[in-house]
Amino acid sequence: MKEVYKSKVYTERPDYADFNSPAKFMAIQSIVVKRLREHPNAICSYSGGADSDIMIDIIERARDLFKLPPIKYCFFNTGLEMKAIKDHVKDTSEKYGVEIEEHRPKVDIVTASRTYGIPFVSKIMSSGLSEWQKKNIPLSIAEEYEQADDKAAKRKELKERYPKCESVINFLCCCNSSGEPRPDIQLVINSSKYMRDFIGEYPPDFQISAKCCDYCKKQVAHDVQKDYDMIITGERRAEGGMRSVPRKDNTALCFGEQGNGQYRLRPLYYVTDRDKAWYKEYYGIRYSDAYEVYGLTRTGCCGCPISHKAVEDLEKIRPYETNVVKAAWNVFGKSYEYRAKYNMYKADRLRADQEEKKNINGQMNLFDFI
Repeated sequence: MKEVYKSKVYTERPDYADFNSPAKFMAIQSIVVKRLREHPNAICSYSGGADSDIMIDIIERARDLFKLPPIKYCFFNTGLEMKAIKDHVKDTSEKYGVEIEEHRPKVDIVTASRTYGIPFVSKIMSSGLSEWQKKNIPLSIAEEYEQADDKAAKRKELKERYPKCESVINFLCCCNSSGEPRPDIQLVINSSKYMRDFIGEYPPDFQISAKCCDYCKKQVAHDVQKDYDMIITGERRAEGGMRSVPRKDNTALCFGEQGNGQYRLRPLYYVTDRDKAWYKEYYGIRYSDAYEVYGLTRTGCCGCPISHKAVEDLEKIRPYETNVVKAAWNVFGKSYEYRAKYNMYKADRLRADQEEKKNINGQMNLFDFI
């Protein structure tokens, strides 16, 4: 039986991660209280999304119940935000009697996208393809690696042939730095089926990058959060992508110390969609109109191509906020079109593979009767 590689996200799960919803949220509240007592100089990012609504409610209930001092809340406006979200941030501020300070980036999302490129499929895929475009490494190195009997030696030879290209070699060849195959992890091009073949047949005619997130959110957040002892964010492992990949700051746990000495608390890290639904109903949480009226199931940067439903969601937004939809298409349009082409390519390949498998099975069955 093939051994399945599992990251620390799975191997270091705390017990409460598997509790039922009421018990899980009691455990989370206890964690929040403990960490706020230890690190009262805390700042919390509030996005106006559903996860943030659950998180701020947990924190404020804990603060009220245990008479904890107030913490700082901040909202990072990328410049491409729905009115529904901006209005909800104000409403939430009034609901809990807290200030949610708004911050804008020095480099807006339009400038960042035009300068560095636009996302495609996921942050992981965007990062890998961005490096591939910059380094201009041929896709054929993946075939060399796959056909090599001694994969460690081939990986070493590729490193010597393409110096300072460690990450993109691993990305294209679906391996780690020691040359061991890692075809099933999220950090490689295989994480999107047939992607290597697709970009080989249809190379992108635009620059791919997830740098817009760095410039419009991460850098702003870093500047705002640098003077605080603890940073609170609403990441959930269930969202997938980079949020489910362990990093040096110990993403496998909901609390950990970062390299700069700050602490990071992710109260919702092990909260599932079912847990969220329970909490919303039990405590009567109302999300923004983006959810309750427009019908979205997730928000973030409006129209971000990382969402596979970006175009579909924009059509839900269009009747209410036409201008923001036009802006999203102006910024991310090429990525939407390229993804539609990739989806068609993937569907055709899947059908062809299934047909081939069916034919092979049919031949095998025929020989069974001879």
